[in-house]
Amino acid sequence: MLHGMIVAPQPQAVEEGARVLRDGGNAFDAALTCAAMQFILDPHSCGVGGYLLMTCLPAGSHPRPRLVDAPALAGSRATPAMWESAVIGPNPGGWGFFLRGKLNEDGYQSICTPGMVRGMAEIHRRYCTLPWAQLFEPAIRCADDGFVVGAHLASRWKDVPLYYEGSSLFQKLHVSADARKIYLKSDGRPYDKGERLHNPDYARVLSRLAAHGPEDFYTGGLAQQMASDLEHHHSFVTRHDLAQYEFPESEPVVTTYRGYTIIAPPAPHGGPTLAAILKILEGYDLSKWGHNSPDYVLRVSMAMKGAFADRNRLMGDPRFVTVPSVWMISEDRAAEWRQVIDSGEAIEAPLSQIGPPSTTQVSVVDRFGNCVSLTHSLGSSSGTITPGMGFMYNNSMINFHPYAGHPNSIAPGKGRTTGMTPVIVLKNGQPVLIVGAPGATRIITAVLQTILNRIDFGMSVTDAVLAPRFDCQGGTIACQARIPESTCAVVRKRHPIARAPDSHGGFALVQAIAIDEQTCRVTGASDAGADGMALAVY
Repeated sequence: MLHGMIVAPQPQAVEEGARVLRDGGNAFDAALTCAAMQFILDPHSCGVGGYLLMTCLPAGSHPRPRLVDAPALAGSRATPAMWESAVIGPNPGGWGFFLRGKLNEDGYQSICTPGMVRGMAEIHRRYCTLPWAQLFEPAIRCADDGFVVGAHLASRWKDVPLYYEGSSLFQKLHVSADARKIYLKSDGRPYDKGERLHNPDYARVLSRLAAHGPEDFYTGGLAQQMASDLEHHHSFVTRHDLAQYEFPESEPVVTTYRGYTIIAPPAPHGGPTLAAILKILEGYDLSKWGHNSPDYVLRVSMAMKGAFADRNRLMGDPRFVTVPSVWMISEDRAAEWRQVIDSGEAIEAPLSQIGPPSTTQVSVVDRFGNCVSLTHSLGSSSGTITPGMGFMYNNSMINFHPYAGHPNSIAPGKGRTTGMTPVIVLKNGQPVLIVGAPGATRIITAVLQTILNRIDFGMSVTDAVLAPRFDCQGGTIACQARIPESTCAVVRKRHPIARAPDSHGGFALVQAIAIDEQTCRVTGASDAGADGMALAVY
């Protein structure tokens, strides 16, 4: 018998989502309730100043996969070449380009028009059963009463940037006066694990959203407050951008892998790249090499590298550029990449935006059969808080290419490329895996390996999520420290490989639910690289 399950990186948010399921709400109600809690508990990763992407399979006798894509869009004051003279160079870690003054990473000019609230409203309109205001009640209480800072968030505030030109999350807390007021203690230090953090300003914003509805964020009192602040500080986002915000009507990418159907988001997100890698790998018997053996790591890495070589040259917002997604995921293109891989020919992949795991995810199944994979984000947050509003805006301008003429170049109203890859896997038309993750473009390769672990190696969902991972998007193969040096030494004879200092985490944070196709038994797993959990509801 099918029962409910919810998985996310924040336990308190999972509990509130599970309470919704237990009290009769559906998976969409639970996902939005959980997401609103995540706004408070993980303030750099998500919030009303961000954006969302949801892949879902609504329950029914003939279920049809659906998508809601509410991206962050470049403001109307932005122009393609405006930052060319400010470029320091590409981030060696792959997270976009460094600019003088960190213009694209911190502060008002890093902000794109938020789509999160509009996306939530569309999900509520189409699928939810509970009143709009009720979805925000737990988050409002959490912001007002405060929450105990978890180990994962506290450790992220202690991290230092890998490169001088970039920003740490602690540095982002100094970008605006309200960020300092909310997130720093009187001695200037961030809150540590076990300490209680309050955000009554955020509670007031959510209370107003609950009372006045989502349109208040785009044309009402909240919009006026935001627009005045953004325009005063020369943001590219205007009150007209808020009022006119519309998200694209998109259909999921659908592909097959060894008799399974893979439902994933389209360009400019991670779905086409995931589908392309799977098509390449379908031509190999992966199980014969053994999981995470040297041959396995090398072949899968080269399939990743080939698909990213196409992605990084060609991917952009399809409303602005032609993206050859059909060709990228075709069997003909997969066969061409297999020829290259089998010959040992070097694959040249241009810059890839690997980035930090400053996004979040919620995966949900309910007893009715609704399946939801919802990824939402602030990028890594701009650090900017409009006085009295409590929430950080996104910093999605960092994801654009700063030079004109690239498919991912800046343009007013344009969405930038993302690695967001919320996925649902079907067998004989029935869902068997609901999966997604934070982690920028490493989301793609982490979701990939979770799928391979389930389908090719028959792992439980827990083993599939917790197994050591690797990633290759160009240049060196990177892997978690749990992949032994003895394996890396063999791979290194044929391709550069480096072990990361992370044993868990660092390679996205997968949140997955599996449904047994014979018994309908539901199981879930949350990546051990963060604080999350899977919670069943009977």
